[in-house]
Amino acid sequence: MRFRDREQAGRLLGEALARYDGDPAVVVLGLPRGGIPVAHEVARRLHAPLDVFLVRKLGVPGHEELAMGAIASGGTRVLNDEVVRELNLPPQVIDAVAERERAELDRRERAYRGDRPVPAVVRGRTVILVDDGLATGSTMRAAAEAVRAKAPSRVVIAVPVGAPETCDALRTEADEVVCLMTPDTFRAVGMWYDDFHQTTDDEVRAHLEHAGSQTARDAGGETGPSNIP
Repeated sequence: MRFRDREQAGRLLGEALARYDGDPAVVVLGLPRGGIPVAHEVARRLHAPLDVFLVRKLGVPGHEELAMGAIASGGTRVLNDEVVRELNLPPQVIDAVAERERAELDRRERAYRGDRPVPAVVRGRTVILVDDGLATGSTMRAAAEAVRAKAPSRVVIAVPVGAPETCDALRTEADEVVCLMTPDTFRAVGMWYDDFHQTTDDEVRAHLEHAGSQTARDAGGETGPSNIP
């Protein structure tokens, strides 16, 4: 099975999470950029508010596709100890990459949110973290740890596809992990989509604005970008 695009994957994922439909304690947080189109469809299916939760992969210098860790909004940093140990990466190299990615994370915060605050109030809520897939899981692990620090009642990790070992490992980071597909020959997230074009900042903003308008209409209020109450 392959997904046509992220939107179709999100609709199927939303059906798998249908038991959360209409629960006022639920909030959906998408990991940009590719997780936002998926999360939008999940939030639509569950009639839940959508927001963005920013995470940046820390790529190994010269081999950026290999994650040595990740950073998330709020200052959380997660390292892949196995990669760091095997490559004997010194702290100053890790710090330099983290600083560069922090600058990009800050840029995206401004680009996606404008003047809206970071979603700080998740205490006591069910937080569904959504991405378009899981390879190493370092970015999702960073997101889960950062959200956990805000005392939600429940953390759910949900993706259309993921490496089997990664989905299993993340069960220690969340109350529930939903992976629609865990193929043995995983290799990469993109190989499970017909259309896996790079999601742009403009697309992220458009999804957030559309979701916010829908949430406001459902609540009978003014339209505007989504935000967590």
